[in-house]
Amino acid sequence: MTIEAIQEELIDEFSMFEDWMQRYEYMIELGKSLPLIDENLKTDDKLIKGCQSKVWLNSEMKDGKIIFTADSDAIITKGIIAVLVRVFSNQKPQAILDANTDFIDEIGLKEHLSPTRANGLVSMIKQMKMYALAYQTQLKN
Repeated sequence: MTIEAIQEELIDEFSMFEDWMQRYEYMIELGKSLPLIDENLKTDDKLIKGCQSKVWLNSEMKDGKIIFTADSDAIITKGIIAVLVRVFSNQKPQAILDANTDFIDEIGLKEHLSPTRANGLVSMIKQMKMYALAYQTQLKN
């Protein structure tokens, strides 16, 4: 699936819920299905800077696509990173770099997060795009 198709799928899923409490619960459920980072990769260099909670993000390249795994010590944050992993994992680096993240506004995520969590969300996206840029650079060399 393309990034855009996954984003549309998420918009549809989130639109099924009447209020934000239901959406939060759904996000927590998504967090439970997150492809977890290997415990021995939970190191300081995998921590996303700018997050209130601890969020570890790992990436590896397989068959020209980036595979992300992650974890967090907070359930809401784990749900947020799970949404991003679902969108960006198994995608080519250039597709990640070119992707817009308007779907976050469309599902209303940013406006329902505390300012520190919203900053964390931006940091998560930035880190995923940095990994994509690093892999894209490797592909060109």
